[in-house]
Amino acid sequence: MQNLVDHFQDLVRNGRPLRIRGGGTKDWYGQRLEGDILDTRDYTGIVDYEPTELVITARCGTPLADIEAALAQQGQMLAFEPPHFGSGATLGGAIAAGLSGPRRVSAGAVRDFVLGCKLLDGKGDVLSFGGQVMKNVAGYDVSRLLAGSLGTLGLLLEVSIKVLPRAPREATLVFEGVNEVDAIRNLNEWGGQPLPVSASCWHDGVLALRLSGANAAVDNAIRTLGGDVMPDCARFWASLREQQHPFFAGDMPLWRLSVPSTVGAIVPGSPQLIEWGGAQRWLRAPGDAATAERIRAVVAACGGHATLFRGGDKSVGVFQPLAPAIARIHERLKAGFDPAGIFNPGRMY
Repeated sequence: MQNLVDHFQDLVRNGRPLRIRGGGTKDWYGQRLEGDILDTRDYTGIVDYEPTELVITARCGTPLADIEAALAQQGQMLAFEPPHFGSGATLGGAIAAGLSGPRRVSAGAVRDFVLGCKLLDGKGDVLSFGGQVMKNVAGYDVSRLLAGSLGTLGLLLEVSIKVLPRAPREATLVFEGVNEVDAIRNLNEWGGQPLPVSASCWHDGVLALRLSGANAAVDNAIRTLGGDVMPDCARFWASLREQQHPFFAGDMPLWRLSVPSTVGAIVPGSPQLIEWGGAQRWLRAPGDAATAERIRAVVAACGGHATLFRGGDKSVGVFQPLAPAIARIHERLKAGFDPAGIFNPGRMY
């Protein structure tokens, strides 16, 4: 594997722009794709996994499916449920994209589980940050910083991830005939109660609530909340995570709105799907400049931000425009890790 690292270093030191790519399952995410492809798929393998320590360390090109299979054998999981969006998804791509699945509302985001990493920076140097335990804070924030950076700060060579045990039982309750306002209110009320809620989804008058935990806790929640128990609920949540739910079908651009969970109905008149107890809202709406300005103004007024997640005119900006002070921080970080602008130029802003 050292030969591959040497090869990566040579590519970086050549000074040409590089486009970091694993399985390519998220090539559509973000702004433009530029540079010679730096393929990570041969840099693969689990470096260390000790189930009793709840930590797994693997190389960036390791298939995400291999990571999840190894964890499943030990009754463990990646708690943030990263979407694959294709069979070739890699661990490095999952961390770089920073996307979390339905369990985000209860377990936390990708960055909350990154303990440490090895990074190849824009000078061709291999840097190490963090460690394999939560209490090791040396460089810990830098490791977390890489989650969602879309490879713009460097090549993530290895990453150590905290994992969690799978719940003994899961069940999903379905409530029909629930409007958007009532769904948000119910989700916030339930979120404030000692209920084992691990995911939620509202769309077109149907509210689904996943319960995960001990048998007694799940049974008690079912008795308390009522509703109908969904059969084969694992397939439903997988379809939501992978955006194979019928809501995501079609060519209409897809917006991702991140808002405080207590915010009521917003952007009326457009099809929506609500997750994370009201904090994540998927919207089908045009991706033109006028629509982008309207949506972002409404969402910003609520204290949130909007991402043109898929489709549309990327010239309007895929991600919410940064405030000047935040933009300067981004610029300094990029200059510190990748001063020549080699990695994924233009992928974020």
